[in-house]
Amino acid sequence: MKIVLAYSGGLDTSVLLAWIREKYEAEVIAFCANIGQEEELKGLEAKAKRTGASKTYIDDLQEEFARDFIFPMIQAGADYEGQYYLGTSIARPLIAKRMVEIARAEGADAIAHGATGKGNDQVRFELTTASLAPDLQIIAPWRDASFRAQFPGRAEMIQYCADKKIPVQASAKKPYSMDRNLLHISYEAGILEDPWFDAFGPKNKDMFTLSVDPEDAPDKSEYVTLEFESGNCVGVNGKKLSPLGVMRLLNRLGGKHGVGRVDMVENRFVGMKSRGVYETPGGAILHFAHRQMESMTMDREVMHLRDSLIPKYAELVYYGFWFAPERFALQALVAQSQKDVTGTVRVKLYKGNILAAGRKSAVSLYNPHIATMEADPTKAYNQDDATGFIRLNGLRLRVASQVHGPLKGA
Repeated sequence: MKIVLAYSGGLDTSVLLAWIREKYEAEVIAFCANIGQEEELKGLEAKAKRTGASKTYIDDLQEEFARDFIFPMIQAGADYEGQYYLGTSIARPLIAKRMVEIARAEGADAIAHGATGKGNDQVRFELTTASLAPDLQIIAPWRDASFRAQFPGRAEMIQYCADKKIPVQASAKKPYSMDRNLLHISYEAGILEDPWFDAFGPKNKDMFTLSVDPEDAPDKSEYVTLEFESGNCVGVNGKKLSPLGVMRLLNRLGGKHGVGRVDMVENRFVGMKSRGVYETPGGAILHFAHRQMESMTMDREVMHLRDSLIPKYAELVYYGFWFAPERFALQALVAQSQKDVTGTVRVKLYKGNILAAGRKSAVSLYNPHIATMEADPTKAYNQDDATGFIRLNGLRLRVASQVHGPLKGA
């Protein structure tokens, strides 16, 4: 049997590699995706080999991640439950997609992951696999009772590695877990399981990586201009950039000013509520600026239609249905809605805030001559017409009031 394992080189996946290889008497191929986690990948291949991997893939997927996953999601204006920019959610289908590609190339029988049986990631990995390679077997050790019995905690994992001479650095566990990629860093579990705990309190400044505390951000604001073409940011501060370049620069600028921090209690797909703390500096700027560009260039009804679909689109990403037919259908509508979202947005960053500071577009639907409260030189709008407009819209309300009387509670 041949198995492709999502591998990071840490304690958990090192144990998984050895345990799967032993239990299934299998050849294990280790796979690590570089999606901007900024972890040290040097020496990972040698470590995987010493742990028992027959082969190791370390693939830089950052450009693909930005171009084909983050940017289409930004075009859709997606955020989950009004706050979460879906940083972890959008990374999982890319990782699973690449695992499937490796499994096909290597003739593997299964893919394996170390996602917990209580979380969302297990669903995201496996729904992606179901869409792309339904014949592949899934191995999820944390849903295996024998695995959980053998490893009830980190102490048992550390001892297992010592017994097997597996090269891991056994350090004290942080009082929370974190996951980083090009779009964000998430923090959860441990001390964060208490929803009354103040993650942004002064004692917890060391937890954050991508952004400074807004109180410690520069006292002087900074202006940033973003160029958009068909809903995608193609340049920042006058410099043309790839999607990856955009994300890297905006992360740096946003982090400097402490923008993009979120602390929320969210609804997991598996049914429970969980508390998550997020840093999304570049993504927050991009979301905000993109919306400013849309406000000038999108037709009202197209915008409202697209906006009505944001909760559904965000759910599809959060739940793991990136490669489902309904997400592709929604993406086609999104792409059509974005064809004229082109122009320049200027924002001001200041102590955790993103403020609109200007917008312009050659295809703007905003006409100051029509919108002006002064005399309209275009004569496109006759204020007298509003009388009939209001009367017709009020007809059903007048009829209902005559039949039923005025609404109670008015």
